[in-house]
Amino acid sequence: MALEDAANEIDAAFTRKDLRGMNYEATFAGAPSFLRRRYSKDLSGVDLAITGIPFDAAVTNRPGTRLGPRAIREASALQACDPPYGWTVNPMQDLAMVDYGDLAFDYAKVSDVPARIEAHISEILAQGSACLTLGGDHSISFPALKAHAAIHGPLSLVQFDAHSDTWADDDMTRIDHGTMFYKAVKSGVVNPATSTQIGIRTVNPDTMGVHIIDAPRVHARTPDQIAEEVKSIVGDTPVYLSFDIDALDPAFAPGTGTPVWGGLSSAQAAGILRSLGGINLVGMDVVEVSPPFDTTGATAIAGAHVAMELLCLYTAAKQAKR
Repeated sequence: MALEDAANEIDAAFTRKDLRGMNYEATFAGAPSFLRRRYSKDLSGVDLAITGIPFDAAVTNRPGTRLGPRAIREASALQACDPPYGWTVNPMQDLAMVDYGDLAFDYAKVSDVPARIEAHISEILAQGSACLTLGGDHSISFPALKAHAAIHGPLSLVQFDAHSDTWADDDMTRIDHGTMFYKAVKSGVVNPATSTQIGIRTVNPDTMGVHIIDAPRVHARTPDQIAEEVKSIVGDTPVYLSFDIDALDPAFAPGTGTPVWGGLSSAQAAGILRSLGGINLVGMDVVEVSPPFDTTGATAIAGAHVAMELLCLYTAAKQAKR
């Protein structure tokens, strides 16, 4: 395909037959899917499925992240026609990918949602596909982690965030986007000794043994140095990377529920992610994009770019195992 195909391509989310390749459909037209991949529940021969979890009933401040998956998909149309900058891999060419669509759930039965998320992601993984999850608030990461840990064992968490999300909460029935990693460590899903949180800039006295690389430390060092520190922590263990968009400063990502000043720039985040090549990435999510507070669309664009970087990291990890 070439750029001139834009005159004829439309609705690739439904019409494309191949699982690999670029897309030149007009960015402002057609049905939005992530990177213009085909919507499909058939994961035969699929390397990676993208799925959305439009859930935001666990927020402590502003809602709206239930609309995040849709906004990230729409923003990703800007990236579907170009190889990702700064990488030698191209997930759109190197991976067979589909958009698996969103999780269906009863919005009035909030307590049922975590189990439904875990079952949904487990269903994807059971078919031999990896999974990129688009949130939704950050509480969705706990059931996603459980689904991945059932296959890979205890995971190393690499978390980009303004908040540690390890506030104490021993009531496992509560659904809270600030306590799920406390529960993940307590339940043995995450190994804190090989986990790290990047960009933290809020107070939580108990780090649960997770290594903290706070925002001031990021600002004082280069992205390469931060990435090397992360690599030294996780080693070759299986990694789940969770990127809360509020890791970015509100100047770069205003559309989120709990913004905190002093965060990472988009350039810093991109530099760190690109320098993390070589980690054994097995699972990933992008969360907390809240379109109602994203007046320019910048936050959704950032979320789509982060998601692409995660796909590149996964592609590099997959190729390294061959």
